[in-house]
Amino acid sequence: MTFVTVAPEHPLVKKLATSDRAAEVEEYVRTALAKTDMDRTDLSREKTGVFLGSYAINPINGDRVPVWVGDYVIGTYGTGAVMGVPAHDERDHAFAKTYSLPIVAVVASETGEAINVADAAFTDDGVAHGVRAAIPIADGTKSAAVRAQIVKCLDSMGRGKVRVTYRLRDWIFSRQRYWGEPMPIYFPVDCDGDPRKPETQFTIRFKEPIAVDESELPLRLPELDNFSPGDDPAGPLARATDWRFFQKDDKWFARETNTMPQWAGSCWYYLRFIDPRNDTTAWSQEAYDAWMPVDLYVGGSEHAVLHLLYARFWHKVLHDIGAVRHGEPFTKLVHQGMILGEDGQKMSKSRGNVINPDHIVKSHGADSLRAYEMFMGPLEAVKPWQTSGIEGVKRFLDRVWNVCTGPLSETCDEATKKLLHKTIQKVTHDIETMHFNTAVSQMMVLTKHLGTLDTAPREAVRTLALLVSPFAPHLGEELWSRLGGAHSLAYESWPKFDAALVKDDTVEIGVQVNGKLRGTVTLAIDADEATAKAASLADPKVAAFVEGKALKKLVYVKGKIVNFIVG
Repeated sequence: MTFVTVAPEHPLVKKLATSDRAAEVEEYVRTALAKTDMDRTDLSREKTGVFLGSYAINPINGDRVPVWVGDYVIGTYGTGAVMGVPAHDERDHAFAKTYSLPIVAVVASETGEAINVADAAFTDDGVAHGVRAAIPIADGTKSAAVRAQIVKCLDSMGRGKVRVTYRLRDWIFSRQRYWGEPMPIYFPVDCDGDPRKPETQFTIRFKEPIAVDESELPLRLPELDNFSPGDDPAGPLARATDWRFFQKDDKWFARETNTMPQWAGSCWYYLRFIDPRNDTTAWSQEAYDAWMPVDLYVGGSEHAVLHLLYARFWHKVLHDIGAVRHGEPFTKLVHQGMILGEDGQKMSKSRGNVINPDHIVKSHGADSLRAYEMFMGPLEAVKPWQTSGIEGVKRFLDRVWNVCTGPLSETCDEATKKLLHKTIQKVTHDIETMHFNTAVSQMMVLTKHLGTLDTAPREAVRTLALLVSPFAPHLGEELWSRLGGAHSLAYESWPKFDAALVKDDTVEIGVQVNGKLRGTVTLAIDADEATAKAASLADPKVAAFVEGKALKKLVYVKGKIVNFIVG
């Protein structure tokens, strides 16, 4: 630690600012507090700060280090003060470079090699290197162990302790717009006349909110000719004066004109979705028991930070009041990876790398776009768009079309039948596990094989049309119709594979000598030890390491490995 930075809103800032630094510190704090937390924590923004003129003592090594105020530290996060370790933290490094503060490395790579931290911080775990401390920390000690030692040391000194902190901020539950659920709240109004008339002066007592009676729910939005926000800070609903103001017991009241945010409904939409036509309760217990909890939630990481967080919060509140039986709304979460531009950067208009799906549909077809997005790579991976890739998928779909619309035979040879059933097994498994890219790869293998035949078996092409349909639904439906399907293939049963046909007769296994791989051999799936030994020794590479040596032991695991132990 070579410096300390405190947040501009930290209560110690004024106390720590020396008289000669006070004016500059005061001006910096005023400017910093005008920024949003998001602006202040933006990693790409240049770090700024002001030296307070005071120093702190590093309790681990006794060093006297300067105390700065910096807007990249947030007062509501942790203690609002951070130790500056520029050699091993990116934000601290940027701050130290800006103000020429010392950068001292105390972590080396896991191999013990010193890291150059002059241009960039080394933020990975490694091993201790050149640590000066009140406790003996030997070079080469792993980072995690050093952290534990330091915490233990601080605790014994009465200077620190382990604490888990959570960063929770107020949830701003309102929007100044028309579209959104109206809030069922109203307030007393002080006035001498009708507040709906422009000449009437009135005051709304916002500190005295009243909940709309349950018998009056749901509160509905009024009809408006103009939905635009306008200049009124109260939002567009303020213009609906006949809706906003009403009398009750000869007293005037004003409805809340803010609406709920867009996720107020989406937080619990999965619950309403299971029973959407129920007009007496939000959902019935029967519907809940039949459908909940949700089996699978798919969303990108950005989506999860917002909607998933809110949905879980909402659900836990409902669980606490006994409205739902499960503590979690979703049993499995899968993050789909982001699609980057062809330049490998996040798509944005400013970078000019946005791919318009409408253009792709126009040039290559919707099926090509859909199949390519599933073929690009693992669902969870971040993947760059490649126009050449979609052209390859388009050629694959064209081959499927050619195979399925060409001459057909009513018989199916054994090799084709085995490959067909392996494809059914693979595609079925990959769809269930969401490995869509490898499912497409397997269908490419089958299609290529069928294309080599003089006439493709009708059984195989009908199955291929069914398998390809989740990836290319328009193509699948058209082929199914041409192959004699009387109705949409959506009503057909999913193909089933024959377990006997997906078993291989032979298998390729590795051959080791004293535990080191020296070759491979192809054997019948049920080959005995003598056959495996003979076939392995027939490989010259294996024989060279065994010849002239005593065989102490032969390890043979069917379908797995052959290992000669010699000496």
